[in-house]
Amino acid sequence: MAPKSRQMDEKMAAALSYKQGFYAPVVVAKGKGIMAEAIIACAKEAGVYVHESPELVTLLMQVNIDEHIPPELYRAVAELLVWLYKIEGRS
Repeated sequence: MAPKSRQMDEKMAAALSYKQGFYAPVVVAKGKGIMAEAIIACAKEAGVYVHESPELVTLLMQVNIDEHIPPELYRAVAELLVWLYKIEGRS
């Protein structure tokens, strides 16, 4: 078996913020490796739910910090937010 490349194993993370009045969520943090682990640790420490979706994170990594997510990701992120609100008991 061939060893996996270091890049394939590298963890990635992206953090979104959505506030009422925004037309779409904003990417507020993103990173790979140690930075990704720090983003995840900060989220957990703050009580923010961490969802693992490699496909979505890969797409979010292409969005610049402080930019709204592109329309192509609206549906995927909206479904994630609805699911999260249900978990948290919000309506």
